[in-house]
Amino acid sequence: DSRAMVFASPIFLFLFLPLTLAAYFAVPRNWRNGVLLVASLVFYAWGEAPYLALVIGSVLFNYAIGGAIGRADDPAVRKRWLAAGVAGNLGALALFKYANFAVANVNALAPVLAITPLAVAAIPLPLGISFFTFHAISYVVDVYKRNADAERNLPRFALYILLFPQLIAGPIIRWRDIAAQLPAREQRIADFAYGVRRFVLGLGKKVLIANTLGRTADQIFALPAGELTTPLAWLGLACYTLQIYFDFSGYSDMAIGLMRMFGFRILENFNYPYVAQSIREFWRRWHISLSNWFRDYLYIPLGGNQRGERRAYANLALVFLLCGLWHGASWPFVLWGAWHGAFLVAERAGVDRVLRRIGPLAHAYALLAVMGGWVLFRCETLAQAVAYYAALAGNAAGDAARHPVDEFLNLHVLATLAVAIVFATPLARRVGAWRDRRAAAPGLPAKFALSADVAWTGAVFAVSAAFLAAGTYNPFIYFRF
Repeated sequence: DSRAMVFASPIFLFLFLPLTLAAYFAVPRNWRNGVLLVASLVFYAWGEAPYLALVIGSVLFNYAIGGAIGRADDPAVRKRWLAAGVAGNLGALALFKYANFAVANVNALAPVLAITPLAVAAIPLPLGISFFTFHAISYVVDVYKRNADAERNLPRFALYILLFPQLIAGPIIRWRDIAAQLPAREQRIADFAYGVRRFVLGLGKKVLIANTLGRTADQIFALPAGELTTPLAWLGLACYTLQIYFDFSGYSDMAIGLMRMFGFRILENFNYPYVAQSIREFWRRWHISLSNWFRDYLYIPLGGNQRGERRAYANLALVFLLCGLWHGASWPFVLWGAWHGAFLVAERAGVDRVLRRIGPLAHAYALLAVMGGWVLFRCETLAQAVAYYAALAGNAAGDAARHPVDEFLNLHVLATLAVAIVFATPLARRVGAWRDRRAAAPGLPAKFALSADVAWTGAVFAVSAAFLAAGTYNPFIYFRF
């Protein structure tokens, strides 16, 4: 969303972040959380001032609910407080995220039902509501299950919910994973340097790769169905497949890097998902914090796979329907969730045994299944998705002479595609491991590795800043969720 002060923007890179870091390290250690809390409030208010009260209300509500659960000894009382907490959080999410969707569907059925269409003003979607709501639910559930203690320090709890690196688009951080780091953290130069490098890597992923491929994907997906050709449809889908990965993994890298600069260590959110050989493996590698959240707070409480195969299939299907709906209040998102749920049920029903026997073909299967799902994720309407699937299958109405592939596939896009394919594989990790080994060696190799690392990081930052200055900015995809 263009309202937000996003990480990949000049105002963040050259004003907000330097001022926040300067203030953070200038004050005594016991004031640093206060600096981060104020900075986080400013960060959110920059783009969402009308909804700042909503975020603060969420903090106060969940702080009170967690305290009530923590103080209660009677299991029935604890369960009532838990129900109130989950209902309150989901109620706010439903109002702001799904009310418009519900009204639109009721009005679409109004002629059939012979009712008067609802005249309700559209409700804007507050930035990050899906993420801070899931943070809050995980907190009250963990306190209820005695997996974590209720936080008595209100500013400390507020910082957990509001920390600006993860406030708007995650990763989803469990309270129990970060609670011990909030009172005090070790601030090491090596951690700060790692954080800077990780942040710049994410910035490069977003600005240099995702934005470049995103422009091509946007142009192709914007073509009317009658102008779309099969080669263009596949090019657009390939660009979007890589765009969404580098966009969101780039954001996660930036969030992890920022957290490390301030002394926090959080879990990884991506692990090269496009090398997966099944949809099940894909979800162990893609948006790990979200898939783990749905597993621990929905799939397992529903019974998981402990109540028979049919119940496990139903649980998988329901979880991924809700996962699709979490991503967006529209039927294409719901069907995207159903798409992944269907593949997961099929794999659990026996397809996984076939995949283990077909070797490299399993990778092709998983990649095509994921890309097929991205059509639903990217298209704004079901009609557009159907037309796009038809073009992918060879039933395209477009004229190749009107829109030749080279209209969209210039040398810059082609080079970016090649780089993106390489960096979407663990080859990038092997290069990093080699660098780390050289840095740990004594004498000249370590100095060379350090100098090369600094030069590489500086070059990526300089080129990314130049692209931003040239006006090539576009918002992170996951900001709209």
